[in-house]
Amino acid sequence: MFDSLSNKLQNVFRNLRGLGKISESNVSDSLRDVRLALLDADVNFKVARDFIERIRQKALGQKVIQSIQPGQQIIKLIHDELVGLLGSGNAALELSGNPSCLLMVGLHGSGKTTSSGKLARWLHKQGRAPLLVAADVYRPAAMDQLATLGQQLELPVFVKQGEKDVLRIAREALDYAQANQRNTLIFDTAGRLQIDEPLIQELVRLRDLVKPQEILLVLDSATGQEAVNVATHFDQALHITGAILTKLDGDARGGAALSLREVTGKPIKFVGMGEKLEDFEAFHPERMASRILGMGDVVSLVERAAEAVDMDEAQRLEEKMRKGQFSLEDFLDQLRQMKKMGPLENIVGMLPGGADMLKGADLSKSEKEFRHMEAMICAMTLQERRHPNILNARRRLRIAKGSGVNVAELNNLLNRFNQMQQMMKKMGKFQKMMGKLGMPNPAMLRR
Repeated sequence: MFDSLSNKLQNVFRNLRGLGKISESNVSDSLRDVRLALLDADVNFKVARDFIERIRQKALGQKVIQSIQPGQQIIKLIHDELVGLLGSGNAALELSGNPSCLLMVGLHGSGKTTSSGKLARWLHKQGRAPLLVAADVYRPAAMDQLATLGQQLELPVFVKQGEKDVLRIAREALDYAQANQRNTLIFDTAGRLQIDEPLIQELVRLRDLVKPQEILLVLDSATGQEAVNVATHFDQALHITGAILTKLDGDARGGAALSLREVTGKPIKFVGMGEKLEDFEAFHPERMASRILGMGDVVSLVERAAEAVDMDEAQRLEEKMRKGQFSLEDFLDQLRQMKKMGPLENIVGMLPGGADMLKGADLSKSEKEFRHMEAMICAMTLQERRHPNILNARRRLRIAKGSGVNVAELNNLLNRFNQMQQMMKKMGKFQKMMGKLGMPNPAMLRR
């Protein structure tokens, strides 16, 4: 996410950290590099110019604090201005209606249908009762796609196959929502071009009918500052309330995210971080700024871990570890919970200094290794997972063939697992000894 921009800004920061004093000359040199990095990321040139000028004025007018290095103060200024550029805080959804209505609008291929499903999942986890409404009557299979997403989420979808009147669909959906206690309607509308005025006017009529609390523009972040032009056009026609940026896990350069709020005055409310329905999160400007500047995002990482990990299950496994009863079946559960948190590259990138750790690292090998581990354990019987000591040569050959690996890879997994078990047993004995001495259990202290 924003790799090129992040790398260039971190290079600027390395030079700033060695700065002995703040002068107009060295500030100008550093900020010129920041400006070039922003322009290369396809940030609107006026936004980049004003951003740099604000930092310049604050840097030259700021009194140097003796306890902080001058370069660190400029880095802090850049961070704070970047947060301000992205938005002062998380822009919450307006859900005051009964039912609340949300219009999802945008260009062809921006990811509206998938984002509608992701938003429905997010709202359901917040305690809402969402209803997905298939209001795209032009794209072939659009209604089928939304229905499939609803089945995956186990959430209702209002579909009227063959109906071409969007307003009629909307009226019947509102009636259906009231009859079935659904308090939040998400209208997945048809994609359109900026110049497609008849379809824009259809959206206007739909807006006037359902009176939505939110009109969310779904934007492909890879389109750069062109996304700002799209947002301006839709805002003039519909008065959008915010945006959802999709495909931030790809090669997005950052222009859309860094320009949108400044140019349109509309906040980014959510971001899509991948193709899976759970790869969706509320947009927090400060967290995003920290990620861009290579400072990590521990808060989002903890939230993602809390969502992926069953705390009761984690305590049960901790008890098994201390008793030396941790099995390959438990290990498989741990691997699958880790996969729920997303790609390893994303997880490492959220750690402070994670961007530096990723340079030159081939995490695809680690991902491949995890997949092989899962395949090997899945190829075992339940008894073999719980009692790996019964795995003789014949069983190992069968498991290796069944999981598409060689016997050496399987032996390596089993050896590493045995080492892990031995370490856990030693920890369990150590904790028992501490208990006999009247010392507190470290595991209890963590709770």
